[in-house]
Amino acid sequence: MNLGPLEPKVVDLVIAVVCFSLVFGLLAKVLLPRISRTLAEREDAISGNNERAKATRIEAERIHDEYKNELAEAYREIAHTRQEAREQGAHIIAAARDEGARRRDALVAAAHAQIEVDRTLAAAALNESVRRLAVELASRIVGEPLEDFADRSEIVDRYFDELEVDSSVRRAAS
Repeated sequence: MNLGPLEPKVVDLVIAVVCFSLVFGLLAKVLLPRISRTLAEREDAISGNNERAKATRIEAERIHDEYKNELAEAYREIAHTRQEAREQGAHIIAAARDEGARRRDALVAAAHAQIEVDRTLAAAALNESVRRLAVELASRIVGEPLEDFADRSEIVDRYFDELEVDSSVRRAAS
């Protein structure tokens, strides 16, 4: 085969093969083990970092789960405390209402008693005034003083007793 100007000379070819073998041997014996060792160290570092990252992520997830559990427990306690506060508030309100109703009933009873006393006193005072006016009017009609007769007579008392009975019958009918 004739390659023309590209045909190598044997000496050049031998020198090239020897140089190539020396470079290849040097690379295989010196540089490739160093490169392999550096790559292995990097691989270990990367895989170690990945393992540490996984471990850190797992730990973070565990801590996050604990946080969630504690937070849920805190919410349960808050809800329980709120419910207790509502129940206590309702109990306090009911007690205050009962106390208010009791006081109201006592005040109403006292007011009714006072009204009855005032009514009795007013009726007695009115009866006395009416008796006095009736005796005075009767004295004018008769033309003689009747005060002594009115003091000794029970006619006026009987008349007022009848009026009182009639008014109580009317009240009972209403």
